[in-house]
Amino acid sequence: MTVYLVGAGPGDPGLLTMRAHELIAAADVILHDRLIPAGALDHARPDAEVFDVGKQGGGPQVPQEETERLLLEHGATGRMVVRLKGGDPFVFGRGGEEALALREAGIPFEVVPGITAGIAAPAYAGIPVTQRDVASAVAFITGHEDPAKPESALDWPALAAFPGTLVFYMGVKALPRIAEQLLAGGRPPYEPVAVVERGTLADQRTTLGTLVTIAAKAAGARAPAITLVGPVAGLRERIAWLEARPLFGLTVAVTRARAQASALAARLRELGATVVEAPAIRVRPLDAELPDPQGYDLLCVTSPNGAERLFDHLRDARSLAGVTVAAIGPGTARALRARGVEPDVVPERAVAEGLVEALADVRVERALVTRAAEGRDVLPDALRERGAVVDVVALYETVAEPLDEDTRVAAAAADYVLFTSASSVRFFAAAGGSLSGPRLVSIGPATSDELRAHGAEPAIEADPHTPDGLIAVVLTHARESGPQGGSSP
Repeated sequence: MTVYLVGAGPGDPGLLTMRAHELIAAADVILHDRLIPAGALDHARPDAEVFDVGKQGGGPQVPQEETERLLLEHGATGRMVVRLKGGDPFVFGRGGEEALALREAGIPFEVVPGITAGIAAPAYAGIPVTQRDVASAVAFITGHEDPAKPESALDWPALAAFPGTLVFYMGVKALPRIAEQLLAGGRPPYEPVAVVERGTLADQRTTLGTLVTIAAKAAGARAPAITLVGPVAGLRERIAWLEARPLFGLTVAVTRARAQASALAARLRELGATVVEAPAIRVRPLDAELPDPQGYDLLCVTSPNGAERLFDHLRDARSLAGVTVAAIGPGTARALRARGVEPDVVPERAVAEGLVEALADVRVERALVTRAAEGRDVLPDALRERGAVVDVVALYETVAEPLDEDTRVAAAAADYVLFTSASSVRFFAAAGGSLSGPRLVSIGPATSDELRAHGAEPAIEADPHTPDGLIAVVLTHARESGPQGGSSP
């Protein structure tokens, strides 16, 4: 097998390459840095061995020698090893050293490039590192040199005279020295400078200044950060786009089960939000016996999870031929379509009462209702009142998922906490999640009632009662609340 030196990109999960995803999902062993995208390891195999070999300035350190020892040890076993590195492996990432160590040990390896922060962070800040007639060249420079060295390895006069953009990595603490050396070398004192903190992430922050002012203006900047020197920095005010996203500067906690939360979280991130995934609930399939749907004239599917579990018991979509299929809402309808089934009935309101109304003119003699073990009886009771024979089959149940302390703290500090079901409220509260402080957003009446049962009043209720409806009401509320922060001039 092969060792793969894989670039994980600068932080935005969407910038992790398809090749990186494929390798993470297939790896036997993963050795990762601290600065990899959130969720990068979510699709790793459950049996994969995962090692955190990250380094943190001023914090815990895994020596490079130990990282290389682990790399060689596991690479020599013939298993598939992924060395997952922030940014690009060969741009200030010590990937070259690791490649040489592997070559000397006779262990085959491949390099998978990643998007480097020196390009991505300025781009997210609205700053092109090159621009015709402004900067035809760019230099990437480490801003972090060993302070014990008697003299700098950098040729500061040459850098000061460089006819283009200077991009410094890891230079936050050294910013006063960088500015001083460039000024001493003759760089124009009022040349624009930008410091981009946490580049490509939802809480990215950009500070603008000049070589004379930037050290003072960015005194509180946090690592990781990129410092960009050159006239192109002056283009930010005209090109900036990240801060224009409607949820930029806001933090949203999602309490949905992890498997279902990914699409909702991805959409929120696209809109600019920092997302805290706090899945206090997990879906567990039940060992249920599903009757032959052909024995019924109506099949009611009451959730996307129910749609997924339904097909665990069916050969394929042909098993539903001739049966009227009703989906409780758009999300459930999408899950059915993904399996080749076009639902016949989809109500405007994605609640049981809405489905009852939508079925008012549908002839029903025998109905099969598939749902969660803890589902409400509104639908089957209404069908029975019409004289139908109704069988209810619970295909899954929702169970508690513990929340660690960091997640609880992050959710409590969020601007919004989203609840997609009454059970998500119960389990979130049971896991110690805070129902006071953040604005609580409910997907519909049953979820709102559960919040009230816990002594909490929802700030907003979605209409329609769908994940898309949740996003829509958060967008409306955020717009009415005014602009957020995220940049300083």
